[in-house]
Amino acid sequence: MKSAILPVLTILLLAVFAPVRAESANPSEATQAAASDRGSGWLENVDSDWGGYLKARGSASWPSSDTLYELVGRGTYLDGSLEGRLKSELFFGDFATFETHYEMVLAGGDTRRKINALARIFPGLAAQGFIGSRIPEDDRRLVDLTSVISENDDLILYHRIDRLALTLKPSWGVVRVGRQAVTWGNGLLFNPMDLFNPFSPTDIERDYKIGDDMVSVQAPLGGSGNLQFLYVPRRNPDTHHLSWESSSLAAKYHFAVAGTEFDLMAARHYSDYLLGLGSVGYLGDAAWRIDLTWTVLDSGGPSSDYLSLVANMDYSWTWLEKNFYGLVEFYYSGIGEDDYRAALLNPDIVERLDRGELYTLGRTYLGASVTMEVHPLVNIILSAITNLHDPSGVLQPRVTYDLTQNMQLIAGGSIFWGSPGSEFGGVKIPGTGFTARGADAGYLWLSWYF
Repeated sequence: MKSAILPVLTILLLAVFAPVRAESANPSEATQAAASDRGSGWLENVDSDWGGYLKARGSASWPSSDTLYELVGRGTYLDGSLEGRLKSELFFGDFATFETHYEMVLAGGDTRRKINALARIFPGLAAQGFIGSRIPEDDRRLVDLTSVISENDDLILYHRIDRLALTLKPSWGVVRVGRQAVTWGNGLLFNPMDLFNPFSPTDIERDYKIGDDMVSVQAPLGGSGNLQFLYVPRRNPDTHHLSWESSSLAAKYHFAVAGTEFDLMAARHYSDYLLGLGSVGYLGDAAWRIDLTWTVLDSGGPSSDYLSLVANMDYSWTWLEKNFYGLVEFYYSGIGEDDYRAALLNPDIVERLDRGELYTLGRTYLGASVTMEVHPLVNIILSAITNLHDPSGVLQPRVTYDLTQNMQLIAGGSIFWGSPGSEFGGVKIPGTGFTARGADAGYLWLSWYF
């Protein structure tokens, strides 16, 4: 049913966004009279804007011999995807804006086929989320706007509406209702203050976050401060009913004192309570940021509360007539554990991994990235994340080339390192003789923006 409803809804939305001021070449006298009567009515203040992108991605990966992929045949896995996003905004003067983003994705290849084969061998692990082909899902969201058009062992074609929000701008602030994306916190790789669909620290593509159905209200408060409220209603994924225990209610106060910015946050997120403190300032030409969050759990798990922290600094400089940009970031996860097998059995950690709020098992990490502009159109970037306890980590080299003003080519890869039993070197999966380890990979992406 969804696969039939979603295209109809999309067509209706895009029809709404057609330029409303376009007129017929031969309008009738009645139309001319109506336009004359309307004069400078509200329709004359309505405008629209279009945009989007097309992205083609190809990759090759090489899974390790001690992983589950040994059971279904290793080698070189070749994968690809084609993704399109169409976005539009309808402007009602300066008072209101209506935004919608529609995306369609075709993806598949060897990895998907092997993962589906493993899911049939280990249905229990698939049910727990350790293996399986995953796409953005709306099981927890207020409205289900994701639909699979076609799916088999090799390929999946799905589409979804990722933004669908009405923004009102009264004199006292901004009110936004609908599917939207909100980012809180000052982390550049890790972001414990960002409760709503944070990026993975290994994500190098951060054009758009996945949207959530929510109500956000923002209002200025004082000379240099503003107050923001969020309410995110969610459904229980098991019952599909709206649940207060699955929803979020949060507030953040942002203000500046003597050139230093501060954030104070309080939230009820699912069944937990959080307090957050963030700050941004400058040391010479370098910018520094720090966020602290304290979480009180209501899960009855091994922990009752925990502290998380992220601190970073970034700086731009010139050397050998080349422009450079660098960042370094420290992250402490209070909920993490140094015993990774125990972490995979910790319900608080597993739940956050499943919700996409946590991407690590351990406690202390150091991230860094350096960008060199070798040409105005070409950048070389090297990023690294290291678990300081093991140590183990991942290296992510890449090159970006702006082919034209609207077209970009990215080539890069991911290289995992660490001894057996370390987080990135390979964590033993409970109940099996295999490890969970990221596969070394290379990729080539071509993006066209319009």
